[in-house]
Amino acid sequence: MVLTAAPAKSGSPIVEPGPLPALLTGVLCALLAVATLGGRYGLTAGLMVAQGLTAVGWFRLHGMWPARQGIAGVAVAGFAADVAVPAGGTAGLAAALGVGLVAVLVWQTFRPADPAERFYTLTVLGSGVLLTGLLASVLLAGHVPAALLAVAVTTLVAAAPVQGALAPVAALLLGAAAGVIAGAPPVVAGLAAVGALVGRRVASYDFPSRFVHFTAGVALPLAVAAPLAWIGSWLLG
Repeated sequence: MVLTAAPAKSGSPIVEPGPLPALLTGVLCALLAVATLGGRYGLTAGLMVAQGLTAVGWFRLHGMWPARQGIAGVAVAGFAADVAVPAGGTAGLAAALGVGLVAVLVWQTFRPADPAERFYTLTVLGSGVLLTGLLASVLLAGHVPAALLAVAVTTLVAAAPVQGALAPVAALLLGAAAGVIAGAPPVVAGLAAVGALVGRRVASYDFPSRFVHFTAGVALPLAVAAPLAWIGSWLLG
């Protein structure tokens, strides 16, 4: 892995990804919604695309590029969760995440590297495993197309060129409303909308270029929203 030097920083550390990543997030959500028509296998294929984008975006956002082994490892952890969830449900998801984290820990412990770099890499790898693995929780969630609509609408409205708190508040309300209208319970639609906002905010943090933020801006709203939508479904029983 190559750890790139951070650029000189001044001003606000928040750099909005911009409207194009938001539009592509909407496209990704639409593709996943269409993939649900193919049942579990169709949705799994769509999730694998989202997991690959999440792995790439997460490493770019943290200044680790190229980091092909890490990206591949994080993506494979997500694919393993896709297999484990249909086989074992929630327990399968927990097992896949646990195995992925242990594998990362062992890999980084025995890899020759500077201790400071090893700790940073371990943090990015571990959090990446959680992000891609938890995307598989969509396979356990209910009202998936409606939750995806909530994510898409929230992300698109949040990218509107409006100053202050108006854009995120409007995005949250309109995204949740879109999900409810599409058939999701308010708790599922609301949590999906919150996750989309949080994911976009995470993709906005730190000082790389908009190019660096681009992939993270596409992937993270969905990656954060997916487990929250699943939690909402779980709360409803």
